[in-house]
Amino acid sequence: MFNKGYRIRNYDFKLILLILALSAIGVFAVGSAQPSVQQRQLLGVIAGTFLMVVISLFDYTVLLKLYWLMYLGNLVLLLLVRYLGYETKGAQRWFQFPGGFRFQPSETAKILLILFFAQFIMKHIEKFNTFRIIALCVFLAAVPWYLIYKQPDLSTSIVVLALFCIIMFAGGLSFKVIFGVLAVAIPAMALLVALALQPDSTVLTNNQRGRILAFIYPDQYATTTAYQQLNSVTAIASGMLDGKGYKNNEITSVKNGNFISEAQTDFIFAVIGEEFGFKGSLAVILLEMLIALECIHIARRARDPAGTIIAASMGGLVGVQAFINIGVATFILPTTGLTLPFVSYGLTSLMSLFIGMGFVLNVRLQAKR
Repeated sequence: MFNKGYRIRNYDFKLILLILALSAIGVFAVGSAQPSVQQRQLLGVIAGTFLMVVISLFDYTVLLKLYWLMYLGNLVLLLLVRYLGYETKGAQRWFQFPGGFRFQPSETAKILLILFFAQFIMKHIEKFNTFRIIALCVFLAAVPWYLIYKQPDLSTSIVVLALFCIIMFAGGLSFKVIFGVLAVAIPAMALLVALALQPDSTVLTNNQRGRILAFIYPDQYATTTAYQQLNSVTAIASGMLDGKGYKNNEITSVKNGNFISEAQTDFIFAVIGEEFGFKGSLAVILLEMLIALECIHIARRARDPAGTIIAASMGGLVGVQAFINIGVATFILPTTGLTLPFVSYGLTSLMSLFIGMGFVLNVRLQAKR
């Protein structure tokens, strides 16, 4: 499994530095938002970095041979959490362990789906654009997607759907197929959203429908559903250029006044904006973007289609999830429950991303010269 032909000069230290820089910002931001979990976040970064480096030294082409085991294991975890998981706020998404630790299978599902489809598509690459293979890919993605959606976890199911599209594009899906799907999907999606917002619709839960309505009519939901996002925008705007300072004690601080719940996870960007200002916010955005672009650069030099899919999909995952999280914090998107990659508190999300990046680093080690 370990390839002795690896050369240190082919190791992507730039990607590691970008990830560690972003993770360091995350540790500080989490420590300000919720000091009691800062140590866990730091330990998560250390453990994740170790795993990333170890995985990067193993031949991904060998590990991908277990792709069906990955897929079935993913389904088993998603099924178990549905019946044995810990329920909170109307959602059953986690396994609860002693010591307050939680494990969220939908986070590992993203990485496992990338690895599974990387190998599956490569094995069927010559017939990939046939109806049979495309339909089979859709079915194989739909099963875990449905299990995530029914937790219910609309935000993660949207990310998984976007991730599947990126995987298919990176795998070499024909533009004829892409344009044909878009021609049907765009009007169908518009119709679905319109129907979902109807009072008697069962497509969305009341909570999900309320979030969309709060985004459209924020003034009407200013003290309820839109409360978090409006306070998040206030916090970011109040930071101005340089911010109010790390762990400041200003009474006008939105964070200090506890006007944002779960600030260490979904709204960590609001904490960064308030304490580090526009400069700190821009630094986070640039780091997320550079990590995504570096993954795409690695994908272009991959030795095989599987490597291309792994690197491109990981870059897409970071880019899409960062865009949605920051979009929610700045009120350009409806409220969701997504973490900011490498920044938000959430050990399952953090460790999953580090593992995924370990595979990307190995793709880089075996890239075409």
